[in-house]
Amino acid sequence: MKIGLYGINLGVLAQREAMLRVARAAEAANFESLWTGEHVVFVDPQQPPSPLVPDTPLADTVATLAFLAGATERVRLASGILLLPQRNPVVLAKELAGIDVLSGGRLILGVGVGSVEGEFEAIGVPFRERGARTSEHIEVIRTLWTQEQPAFEGRFTTLSGIQSRPLPVQQPHPPVVIGGYSPAAMRRTITQGDGWYGFMLDVDGAADAVRNLEQTAGEVERPEHLGPLEISITPRGRLDPETVERFAEAGVHRLVPMPRHLMLPTDTPDAIRDDVVAFVESTAESLRL
Repeated sequence: MKIGLYGINLGVLAQREAMLRVARAAEAANFESLWTGEHVVFVDPQQPPSPLVPDTPLADTVATLAFLAGATERVRLASGILLLPQRNPVVLAKELAGIDVLSGGRLILGVGVGSVEGEFEAIGVPFRERGARTSEHIEVIRTLWTQEQPAFEGRFTTLSGIQSRPLPVQQPHPPVVIGGYSPAAMRRTITQGDGWYGFMLDVDGAADAVRNLEQTAGEVERPEHLGPLEISITPRGRLDPETVERFAEAGVHRLVPMPRHLMLPTDTPDAIRDDVVAFVESTAESLRL
């Protein structure tokens, strides 16, 4: 089982020194990956399904991954998840290829459609187009990452007669992990994803998600160039070796726990940062990383 850490850009960890300390502690403790969250803006006042209060610090995903590429050596760097329909895919492909190159091939691209309409209004992207934009943007990025003479003609992006170098280090490209529980997200995962990511699930919830993916795989065709699907979960509750084994039996390949301390009030940032480091170290010891 691969073990990652969720929330490296959230709350206290949006601050430079805290992010550095936790990232390096996780790498030293043999965590496999560091995962960001993403909301470009928060709706104020908070409205469901917005998950966090509006003044929650959340460092930009691309900036965070680029920063960590230079601050770490081995740990993989993942977006969990990047809200793809809110981004320009041509610009994003360039930014992420640079992160993969400068990190020595450590990028994991986790993407999703988003769920808060007010965030889309602020950015100027129609909320109703988010699914279609996500599916097309994935293909635009793959085109720019893999084709010697990239060309694409779609509903939202058309390009030809261009180059965007350097290409990513990873071949054929960094893995694309798709988040979401809707039938559309499940279909997108099977037809376009190298992996699937679920947030705050217990073992039973993870098993249900794996069954849904397996059922979907029987209904839609998976392209030959996509290999076996890798399942990543941010688990609900504490992890111990027995629970990790149960997740593995359910078909999960990577667990990405989130320290509960990140969600506590930030009037004591040093104490929360120290608690997160302690979480990293105790998790590594318990799971014998």
